[in-house]
Order: sequence, then structure tokens, then C-alpha cells
Amino acid sequence: MSGTGTTVWFSLRRRLLGLLLGGVSAAWLVTMVFSYIDAHHEVDELFDAQLVQGAQTLLALASHDQDDDLEEDLGKAAHKYQRSLRFQIWRVDGKLLMRSNNAPETPLTAAAGFSETHDHAGHWRHFSQWNEDRSVQVQVSENHDIRDDLIGHIAWRLLVPALFGLPLIGFWVWLATRRGFASLDGIARQIASRDPQQLQPLHPAAAPEEIRTLLEALNGLFQRVEHTLESERRFTADAAHELRTPLAALQAQLQVAQRARDDDERDRSLNQLQRGLTRAAHLVDQMLHLARLDPESGLPDPQTVDLARLAEEVCADVGPQILAKNIEFDLTATPDSRVTGQAEWLRVLIRNLVDNAVRYTPEGGQVRVDVTRKKAFVTLSVADSGPGIPLEERESVLRRFHRLNQGNQPGSGLGLAIVARITELHGATLKLDTSITPKGLLVTVQFPAR
Repeated sequence: MSGTGTTVWFSLRRRLLGLLLGGVSAAWLVTMVFSYIDAHHEVDELFDAQLVQGAQTLLALASHDQDDDLEEDLGKAAHKYQRSLRFQIWRVDGKLLMRSNNAPETPLTAAAGFSETHDHAGHWRHFSQWNEDRSVQVQVSENHDIRDDLIGHIAWRLLVPALFGLPLIGFWVWLATRRGFASLDGIARQIASRDPQQLQPLHPAAAPEEIRTLLEALNGLFQRVEHTLESERRFTADAAHELRTPLAALQAQLQVAQRARDDDERDRSLNQLQRGLTRAAHLVDQMLHLARLDPESGLPDPQTVDLARLAEEVCADVGPQILAKNIEFDLTATPDSRVTGQAEWLRVLIRNLVDNAVRYTPEGGQVRVDVTRKKAFVTLSVADSGPGIPLEERESVLRRFHRLNQGNQPGSGLGLAIVARITELHGATLKLDTSITPKGLLVTVQFPAR
């Protein structure tokens, strides 16, 4: 995304084509540069060797005939390159014995061995050598244009394949990428033609190995979306079913209150209506909690939470219900029992467990809450002396809207489902067991310690 919020799109084909052609061009350019440098060096070596060979040949001839009068000029050049070559043969007394037609009458160079000079005729490379008794000296010169022409021809021969080859390579890469990405186009068309309800996995006829991970990720996303939609549909259906009954009861109580024959009957009906509204509000509140937890795949804002202190606060809030039922309540909390989690959701978890324990414990019963820390774990346990949950039902009660037939205790069947979901999001483990009495329930939640 750009700074103005405009989406920046790019073509993978064009990027791949640019990268391949850029890489080939760069490699070709580097190869040409090194080839040119190497060719330049080899050409210089070859022509220098020819200069030495020519000088030594002339020196051998001059040394053999140095007593004869060799002073003469050669004829005109018979070859175009001959004008770029010249030589002189000097005697030790400074007499010019022989020279080429294009050589001056003055020495070509004053240096021995290889040397270079510039004059009106161009850039020259010289080689000068004496015979063994230093009586005759030969000087041979070559115009540097010969070397430059040859090196230029070599460079051009290197450049021509690049000029014609790169477009061909570009066309071939474009064609290959087009054919290579054809399967992606097919998958895109397959996805685009689907209805929103079609979330079955993609199974293209031919999928390259490189995009198989992408297809697996897409199929995983489709599966998660389908699971989420199914969960939402199930939640909506369950919620509608669960709300139908209390709403019908509220409507019936309202009709009774409207048709009451005296104040006492009207008050009883209004009290029933008030309790029904309280239960409905509790059901809606629990449903909202569960709706907030369902779409989440992780903790939105993990923090360090002292579970012992949080349990004390929740138990204090439930105090009036405990006193109203004359329950023997015991809270044991190990200080500094810290876990990583979301404080609001942990508060909901503890409140649901304590509220369930208090609700299902008969008057004069017992409820015990313990928060302990041992090594790498912090354990929250809530035990009551209520009717408990049969072993065969303990897995079912963790599902939404599942309620046991245990009298007329008010409830929505969502409390333990919410506890299970919050436990899962915190990476904790939930266990239901037998508690204080043979029928009581013990709920244990074990968290990784901070």
C-alpha cells in the first residue's frame, strides 16, 4: 500500500521477465568486459612477439651483411597493414643502413627494448635491439591502430550475439513464464467462478510444486471459513431455540399480569416476569460472551495477570449469593500466581465457575476455591457439594446449550462452554472430576505459569 492508501499492483510475469533478462544482460556484459580485457592482453602479447621476431630476423640479416653497403629504402607498401609497420637498421657509428619506406631518417626511439611514442602519424609501439657485439641495432615499430582494429572486431563479434540473442531470450522467457503461469490462471478462474457457499478444497488437474503450499494454505483457509460459518449457523440456530422458550414465558407472564383480578395476583405475575427477564438477560449476556470468543484464534492483548488476586475479586462480588444460601465458602490463594492472559476473559472464567458452584450447591453446602502454584503451572480449582455431573455427561456439558436435568435451577447451558473456550485460548487444560462429596463437582483449570 502507498501512503495515500492506493493499492500498488505488480505483475509477477513482468517482474520475473525483468529479473531474468536483467541477470542475463548483466552476466553477458561482465563476460564481454572480461573477454575484451583478455583479448586486448592476448593481442598485445601476439603483436609484441611479432615485433621481437621481426627485429631478430632483421638483426640476423644485418649482422651477416654489415660489411656491405645496405643503406637503401624499400619500395612502396604492397599491403594496407604494411603502412602501419616500419623499421630501421643502424650501425654503431650512427649510419642508417636500411629503413622502410615510411620510416624517418632519424631513430624511431631512443629506448632499448619496448617503448611507445606519439607523433603526427599516430600512436607507435617500438622494439629496439642490438646484436651480440653491439655493432648493429634494429628498431621495429608498429602503429597501434592495427591492434585497436583487431580488438574492435573482437568486441563487435562479442556484441552481435547479445544484440540478437537477448530479444530471443526475452521472447522465450516470456513464452515460458506464460505457459508456466497458465495453471495459476486456471486456479484463479476456478476460485472466481465459485459461489460464496462453495468452500470445498481446490483440486486442480495440474498444480506446480511451487504453488502447492499456496493451494494448501487456501484450502486450509476455506476449511476454517467453512468451520466458522457452520459455527455461526449452529450458534444462531441454538440461540434462536434457547431464546424462544424464555420469550414465550415472558409473554405468558405479561398476559397473566394484564388479566390479573387483584393486586396480589398481578404482583406475583410481575415477580415471575422480573425473574424471567433476569434469566433472559443472563442468557443474552452469556451468548454475547461466547460470540466474542468464537471468532478469535488467539489472545487479543496478552498481559501478566495475577490469578490469585483476580479470584479474590470475583469471590467478593459473589459474596451476597453465598451469604443468601448460607454456604460454607473457603478461598485459598497462593500469592503471586501469575499467568499470561486476558484479564477480562479470565474474570469471566472464574465467575462462571464460582457462579455455577454456588447456584448448584444446596443451602448450607460447601464451596471451595483454590489457586495454587507448583513449578511451571498455576492451578485454579473450584469444588462444590452439589449434585455433580455424571461421568458420561462430562464431555457433553462443555458444548453449547447442553443442560443436565437437575431440577429447576436457572441456567443457559453456556457457562462451561465459555469456560472451555477461554481455557483453550489461554493454552490451559480443563478437567471435570468428583469433589467434596460423592456427588460434588471439582473443576480444575491448569495454566502455564508466567
